[in-house]
Amino acid sequence: MMTFVLAGGCFWCLDAIYRKTRGVHRVVSGYTGGHTEHPDYESVCGGFTGHAEAVLVEFDEQVIPAEVILDLFFASHDPTTLNRQGYDVGTQYRSAMFFRGAAQRALFEDALVRAQEWWPQPIVTEIAPLGVFHEAEDFHQDFYTKHPEQGYCQVIINPKLAKVRKYYSSWLVA
Repeated sequence: MMTFVLAGGCFWCLDAIYRKTRGVHRVVSGYTGGHTEHPDYESVCGGFTGHAEAVLVEFDEQVIPAEVILDLFFASHDPTTLNRQGYDVGTQYRSAMFFRGAAQRALFEDALVRAQEWWPQPIVTEIAPLGVFHEAEDFHQDFYTKHPEQGYCQVIINPKLAKVRKYYSSWLVA
């Protein structure tokens, strides 16, 4: 098993996408990259903790290559906007990849170079060492499955899922 920690705006979006990806065994929404010891949703959303909303993605690289997991990351959000994803603004919504070790850092750097070919603007995704990953409150885990009728799911997540399905359907489960 391999584990990546990725931040691409609101964690609900990445959570929804990776839960529908073949070979992914676990997705956990959480917070990382900040300076507060015990972040919670309210403090992170307030922008005072330095943490980003992120997901921990555990996957079987025998089923899905690490490169595909990372390509899905870059396809599912706009990595060219600094500290912003759509209407969500602040460092907590930054695009970031948090690595464990030199090998993972190299994978992330290669993925960023590969993704730059898809985006006309420069990618601003942060690549940083992973510190402590704080699991988000239960309410945020698997949010899309639990609340598909919620406005955010309909307006923000559904179009992202449709985009990912268009380009990566062979890697997604029904």
